[in-house]
Amino acid sequence: MKPPAMHTLPHGRRLLMWMLLIGAIAAVIWGVVHFVSPAPPRSLVMSTGVVDGAYHRFGLRYQEILRANGIRLDLQPSSGGVENLQRLNTGAASVAFVQGGTGLLATDPDADPDSTPLRSLATVAFEPVWIFSHSLDLSKGLGALAGKRVAVGVPGSGNYQVAVQLLKDYGVGPENGTTLVSEGGLAVVDLLASHQIDAAIVIAAPQAPAVQKLLADASMRLASLDQVEGLARRFPYFQPVVLKRGSVDPRRDLPPHDIELLATTANLVVRDELHPALAYLLLEAALEVHRPATLINRPGEFPSQVGTDFPLSSESERFFKTGRPFLQNYLPFWAANFVQRLLLVLVPLAAIVFPLLRVLPEVISWRRQSRLYRRYGELKFLEQDLASRTLTPEERQEARARLDHIEDEIIHTKFPLDFTDRVYTLRQHVEFVRAQLARQGQPADAAGASGAPGAAA
Repeated sequence: MKPPAMHTLPHGRRLLMWMLLIGAIAAVIWGVVHFVSPAPPRSLVMSTGVVDGAYHRFGLRYQEILRANGIRLDLQPSSGGVENLQRLNTGAASVAFVQGGTGLLATDPDADPDSTPLRSLATVAFEPVWIFSHSLDLSKGLGALAGKRVAVGVPGSGNYQVAVQLLKDYGVGPENGTTLVSEGGLAVVDLLASHQIDAAIVIAAPQAPAVQKLLADASMRLASLDQVEGLARRFPYFQPVVLKRGSVDPRRDLPPHDIELLATTANLVVRDELHPALAYLLLEAALEVHRPATLINRPGEFPSQVGTDFPLSSESERFFKTGRPFLQNYLPFWAANFVQRLLLVLVPLAAIVFPLLRVLPEVISWRRQSRLYRRYGELKFLEQDLASRTLTPEERQEARARLDHIEDEIIHTKFPLDFTDRVYTLRQHVEFVRAQLARQGQPADAAGASGAPGAAA
């Protein structure tokens, strides 16, 4: 019976194992970087609004801020919030402005957040309902618009939807001779100036060019509704706001008295798969664009997490609670993103490697001991084989080669100092077995002569 052969990895196989290990680690890191924490895209599509409206002006500001951080923001003009909402739902845009009152939570406050792929980053501005006319007294309601020509916005826009609903609640519509003119933006200013229409309902932020022109025109009359509180109860997405006397132009005392207005809010809405880094960048842009005061709100009132029409994104929750991500306070956008992704890889890797480093010495010690014990086992097997029978010359030759190999392995293996005594003991054992093997190979008379003193002893 042959003793078990020793198995040691050749240098080439060790090198192959290390290469496979490094390759596996690289594959894990690649998977984390590309799937768990991929780099943000370099471009983004935003649906804004009419080119002469407040939404598009906001978009131009966002475009500048994102360009400074290496992101290209492609702006797509639209008819307004309703079309923006459609583009978001179909994936044609990743971010857009959506008028309050048209979103999921406005139409169904108890809706399941998972029923929509859209999330609000923040509300970014008040959008009052501006009702301009030449001389109509609308303080008691919009019934005076019956039979008149009224601009209600572009069909499919949030402006059109809300304006038509308001008129309907006051019993005003085509059925009583009212002409609904489908125009919005700066075109409304020209229509009013040329008396082609009697009134216009414009739902837009105070910064909208059309609103700015109409407010500055002393010949225009801005309706102050007495029923704003009641209307806000009827339409929960509205709230009362006040345009203070003289806030437009104190020199000309415009407006000449406080104006009670209904207002909704503009939502900055994104698709839920938007890269978190871009969500934070958009929030930073919103802070810069919408933080200043307007005719309606005080500085710092926007952006806000209150009154959103869609579930608030997780990035927004963290942003409004703790501010911008820590690294972005000290590093440029791309550098901060790179370091954050690197940490996402290194921290779990360190959590695995450090415990391994603690047990590694014990593992190495165990391997060294097992290597010595295997050699002892081979020697014991060979010694028992020698004691139980007489080996043939070929078997003795094979046994000598095995002993030489064991001794060579011991000599060329690095053991710590505390293994020295066991290493020397093993080498002595090798010499002892080699001597036994030599005696078995001697002629019978020589073996007897050499064995006589031992026998006498």
